[in-house]
Amino acid sequence: MNVQVNSSLSRWQTLADQVLSGYQITRSEGLEILNASDDELLEMLAATFRIRKQYFGKQVQLYYLKNAKSGLCPEDCGYCSQARGSQAEIPKYRMLNEEKLMDGAKAADEAKAGTYCIVASGRGPTDKEVEHVASVVEKIKSTYDLRICCCLGLLNEDQAQRLQQAGVNRINHNLNTSRDYYDKICSTHTYEDRIQTLKVARDAGMELCSGLIVGMGETPEDIVDTTFELRNLEPKSIPVNFLNSIEGTSLEAVDELDPRYCLKALCLFRMANPASEIRIAGGREVNLRSMQAMGLYAANSIFVSDYLTTKGQSADADYEMIADLGFEVIISGHEVEAGSEPPKLAAQSESC
Repeated sequence: MNVQVNSSLSRWQTLADQVLSGYQITRSEGLEILNASDDELLEMLAATFRIRKQYFGKQVQLYYLKNAKSGLCPEDCGYCSQARGSQAEIPKYRMLNEEKLMDGAKAADEAKAGTYCIVASGRGPTDKEVEHVASVVEKIKSTYDLRICCCLGLLNEDQAQRLQQAGVNRINHNLNTSRDYYDKICSTHTYEDRIQTLKVARDAGMELCSGLIVGMGETPEDIVDTTFELRNLEPKSIPVNFLNSIEGTSLEAVDELDPRYCLKALCLFRMANPASEIRIAGGREVNLRSMQAMGLYAANSIFVSDYLTTKGQSADADYEMIADLGFEVIISGHEVEAGSEPPKLAAQSESC
């Protein structure tokens, strides 16, 4: 029997073969992924999953966020409910004290999350705030078996060194969008400011976590440019956020994403960064909707529970989704087999 192969579908399997052999995709191939027909999506996901499985198996990493300082930010990032000029109704408070940050660590530990993420609004921390966070991190490290990721804004060399000495494993600082599009979403700091913070974090000996927000009015070319910038930076983790338009922000009317495009974006990031952890981050619930589970054929981590100022899917629903896929959760170095009873998340006192 002669079987005729549909070349428009088989090209994704061919590309996956090349990536698994060490090939780096080109910008034109990145654009082809984003602009592909929806009819090719299942074949693209199947091909991308082969890469994800090669590097990460069927494992899913979980991250737990704590909003350590909310609102009160002088920056004008258009997507952010905490930004200067935002009219969004959100909690506003200064840096949480040691007790509340330790409560967050306890909740993360009880949930058996592998990483506790401490996030603070603002252009960058004061030296006093850095010392406070560092002091708490030292206590967390002596009490719990948690990895710590901090997202505190722009850092200088001394601040980065202090955080590293305290035991911070990783710094998150997202590029958010391309170099060419950056001034369309923020005017109070530059793209190069962000690159510099990533540099001082790496020079201090910490891992990098850096990603973007898809759906802010950028072009597919902007997304591809950001993908390749991140590939050059080689972060350990790449969070892929999808814009959740929040009332009261300057991007409140932007709503241009559909689940299929979001899945193509995740495929792009996995194809371009095969060995990096790809996280489905903010906005997954409102943009991927009923197709959330399919995103894990490309990505290998998610945030569990809530985000900074928006609610997420329930933890139980996340565990059920992962189990339904036949995947396993990796938490604090231990595996939770599909179908087993997941740990319960403690309630959070602040929206994270």
